[in-house]
Amino acid sequence: MDIEVKLTSIHAALAIVAGAISYLLSTGAISALGKNEFLAVLGGLLILYLTGQLSERIFGKEAVGGMKGWLWSGILPFFFVWVLVWVMMYNLL
Repeated sequence: MDIEVKLTSIHAALAIVAGAISYLLSTGAISALGKNEFLAVLGGLLILYLTGQLSERIFGKEAVGGMKGWLWSGILPFFFVWVLVWVMMYNLL
């Protein structure tokens, strides 16, 4: 497979996890933290950063394409899937 497809797949899979975690944090499902949207967003951004670092270690900086490659193949797919999962879980559950 192409590097961009692999990069997008990794980011999309972890965006689903980030969406679920954001849902749990923003609805107060974790009673010790309460309803906290700030932590939900911070958790998603932290997962995005760690995913980017993991991708660079797996594929190499040159293969990823630097910031431009990570933006189009990593950040945007992650953001859209993360927000989609978060909103769907928030509205359906």
